[in-house]
Amino acid sequence: MKAVIVGGVATGPKVAARLRRLKPDADITIVEQGNVISYGACGIPLYLGSLVPELEELTLTASGQKRDVAFFQGQKDVRVLTNTRAISIDRAAKTVSVRHLLSGEEDTLPYDYLVLATGSRPYVPPLPGAGLSKVFTLHDPDDAEQLKRTVKEEKIRHVTVIGAGLIGIEIADVLAGPRLKVTVCESQNHVLPRLLDPDMAKLLERQMKHRGVDVRLGCKVKALEGDDTGAVGQVLTDQGQIETELVVFAVGVRPAIELAQAAGLTIGETGAIRVNESLQTEDPCIYAGGDCAEQTHVMTGKPVYIPLASTANKQGRIIANNIAGKNEVFPGVAGTSVLQAFDFNIGRTGLSEAEACDLGYKVITGVASGLDAAHFYPMHSSIVLKLIADETSGRLLGAQVCGLGDGIKRLDILVTALKFGTTLVDIGNLDLGYAPPFATPLDVVVHGANALENKRLGLVRGLSAFELQESLRTGEEVLLLDVRKEDEVESNPLAGPQVLHIPLGQLRKRWQEVPAFRRIVTVCEMGIRAYEAACILRGKGLAQVAYLEGGIAVWSAYQEEEQRS
Repeated sequence: MKAVIVGGVATGPKVAARLRRLKPDADITIVEQGNVISYGACGIPLYLGSLVPELEELTLTASGQKRDVAFFQGQKDVRVLTNTRAISIDRAAKTVSVRHLLSGEEDTLPYDYLVLATGSRPYVPPLPGAGLSKVFTLHDPDDAEQLKRTVKEEKIRHVTVIGAGLIGIEIADVLAGPRLKVTVCESQNHVLPRLLDPDMAKLLERQMKHRGVDVRLGCKVKALEGDDTGAVGQVLTDQGQIETELVVFAVGVRPAIELAQAAGLTIGETGAIRVNESLQTEDPCIYAGGDCAEQTHVMTGKPVYIPLASTANKQGRIIANNIAGKNEVFPGVAGTSVLQAFDFNIGRTGLSEAEACDLGYKVITGVASGLDAAHFYPMHSSIVLKLIADETSGRLLGAQVCGLGDGIKRLDILVTALKFGTTLVDIGNLDLGYAPPFATPLDVVVHGANALENKRLGLVRGLSAFELQESLRTGEEVLLLDVRKEDEVESNPLAGPQVLHIPLGQLRKRWQEVPAFRRIVTVCEMGIRAYEAACILRGKGLAQVAYLEGGIAVWSAYQEEEQRS
């Protein structure tokens, strides 16, 4: 059996390694147009920020072996042709024509099975000035090497990053510092628009501004202008002109589909190669996976394009299994995406609030703040968790995390819950591991699910920071009842037109000081005591009471925005 794999970064090498284990006698060839194979592309921003000292480290196995041509030949018995581009596919003859880029010679490779793992390319919008020097993308090791060298050798002092998606945020994070100022231009109204809802994104935006990043939201770039040397010097936007010395485009990627398209294979509605659940194209001898192929979203059943290394590796294994006759299906993706930037751990899984609404769900959401370890454990940090659920059934639809603490562990719990269609009650009763270094007795996942279930059942009303902000902006009379202790209030006073302070421990005795016919929003640091206070007041017959979800840990981002405006 002859297997030819086009693409040697993630999916391709995984197919080759798995197929070799299943089919010891197979003839396996990887065709890669670059000169580096099987590297950890997600580590490229870490190299840019010098957290990874050498690019070569991204090509090493966990045991320190370099995954190069000799490694695949010697350890995997896989032939690898680097600096070689696949230029056409003859489906009838079952051959691939390739061009050796260093010599210009062409060759023909026969196959029984062909795997397209051609990946993606960074998208650069057709703006005037996009071809100027000192304008970069960050997609492969060469990009990283050139960008890092230019910043250092040219002593760059200002960088403009166009796009605040995953890569744009990571670039801004590793570059921003006392000697290098960064401006981020995002055309949408919040950062990470494909990852976070606006309310969660606001937490990251505040963190970025604290680190000195100039965040321009709703900012549409119109052109780049150069200086007398032909290097970029200005970014022209609908919000004005930005003086800069270097620009990085980070506005997403597009699947590399040209080879498949020329061979007559179907391109899906997402713009990526259409495959079935076995990852086959309509040609049963041709498979596609990784960044060039579209996926199916497990929550909607609809095709999506979410290019991730984790998906690419899982698909590589399944493609190899199917070539070997194991008949395995790829179940789809839940849209789980995570990153670490500006000291925050950030991620989402499932549907966003807007997506769930668009699909016709009666949506209910809740925001909860908590700690990733017991408060008395020396190393603990905060997590803000947002849950999105179906109000009718209580079924979890999506989740988002943001904060200094280990929110990614919680997200992994919640994507598992999504996979099996669990409800908020199910999540609230999960038997999660507890010890002070790892969690609180009621983990923030459990607390968040319980709080949202209480809200769903009408036991107490939760008010999001966004809803509170809108109420105050429209001039509605709202009394903020601060139930924190005196020392907390002194160190971080709550700003607002009308604030009443009664510590939670005194509220049962002093509840009559609270105006009975006013709209009351109870507030504390993380929302837990505020919830308790709202229950107390409702028990005393006060009807217009809600608690601030997530507490001041979330509300402070909104307060700072008001102060800036």
